[in-house]
Amino acid sequence: MTATRVLVLNSGSSSVKYQLLDMRDSSRLATGLVERIGEESSRVKHTVVATGETRERTGPVADHEAALKAMSEELAADGLGPDSPELAAIGHRVVHGGKHFTEPTVVDDAVLAEIERLIPVAPLHNPANLTGIRTAMALRPDLPQVAVFDTAFHTTMPESAARYAIDVETADAHRIRRYGFHGTSHAYVSRATAELLGRAPEEVNVIVLHLGNGASASAVRGGRCVDTSMGLTPLEGLVMGTRSGDMDPAVIFHLMRVGEMSADEIDTLLNKKSGLIGLCGDNDMREIRRRIDEGDEQAKLAFDIYIHRLKKYIGAYYAVLGHVDAVAFTAGVGENAAEVRSAAVAGLESLGLAVDEECNAVRGGEPRLISPEGARVAVAVVPTDEEMEIATQTYALVGNNN
Repeated sequence: MTATRVLVLNSGSSSVKYQLLDMRDSSRLATGLVERIGEESSRVKHTVVATGETRERTGPVADHEAALKAMSEELAADGLGPDSPELAAIGHRVVHGGKHFTEPTVVDDAVLAEIERLIPVAPLHNPANLTGIRTAMALRPDLPQVAVFDTAFHTTMPESAARYAIDVETADAHRIRRYGFHGTSHAYVSRATAELLGRAPEEVNVIVLHLGNGASASAVRGGRCVDTSMGLTPLEGLVMGTRSGDMDPAVIFHLMRVGEMSADEIDTLLNKKSGLIGLCGDNDMREIRRRIDEGDEQAKLAFDIYIHRLKKYIGAYYAVLGHVDAVAFTAGVGENAAEVRSAAVAGLESLGLAVDEECNAVRGGEPRLISPEGARVAVAVVPTDEEMEIATQTYALVGNNN
């Protein structure tokens, strides 16, 4: 029997998201979530895609080993258990692969050690990703475990884009450079945008705007990333739900000296209490738009700051690419907030950018163009699918061995 299924795991510090896919037709068989791991009120949610049946249960899930056991039980109840001979591999989202990992990689001891060495630059994510991998390896030691890195797509950036202008020896000693994140999303969306245009990815230049609670932009030339907005960490770049994005680094020194804030306090401020929530108290774009409609000036200012930064990156990446075939909006805000899309390109008509407001207002789950017919630059809404991208990369690496 040829094994054609891939189980995708996204392990967080207190949650495990999973999807089981059949790569013969790229169909989803099951999806699920185990959250609040380590608490008495842990929740397991499991959906069988073919029937739409969803099961939920609550109760203590002690650790990631117990979480994967709960997942296995749910899958087995539908005849889809991870012990099935049809399972070809388990694909893992790993947030930080540093400069070393440029493509999906079968996990061995050396790979685990390198992911662990990168913990200082991804302290919130890599430890949880490692836990998920090690737990899955214990669950199916005979099965290839494949790490797919958020940073990998961005490793094609030239040094002129990846380097910070600081002392080279200091930067190299501490691995300080721009890595970028959301790479699986940017890879998927840039390729899907080319398909939407009926062209090969190698022929298309795309600006991808991944706008969720975390937000990032990328400049993709011929299928390869040449610049991206996030840097050493996901803090750099666009205004986000709770992150500041770009900021004068001297603000940190000022807060330490004048505000007498500790490094940890400043870290919390910039990552969790800034961005939209810091500006107006809300990080949900739907709520912000509702408040604007009611005349809330603070919400309007937050929205305007968000759009101003977004517009700056569109212009910057237009300059980096020289020629742009499409701008693609994706992720929760990018896919659903028509007002954000319209405002982001307003006034950029001289660059060939515009939206057809009627097309822009239509909601849907499929890739679609929202620019006027005959526009010089296509503006698109392309729903992202990071799990599919992880499964595709995983199966491409190990599928031929089955």
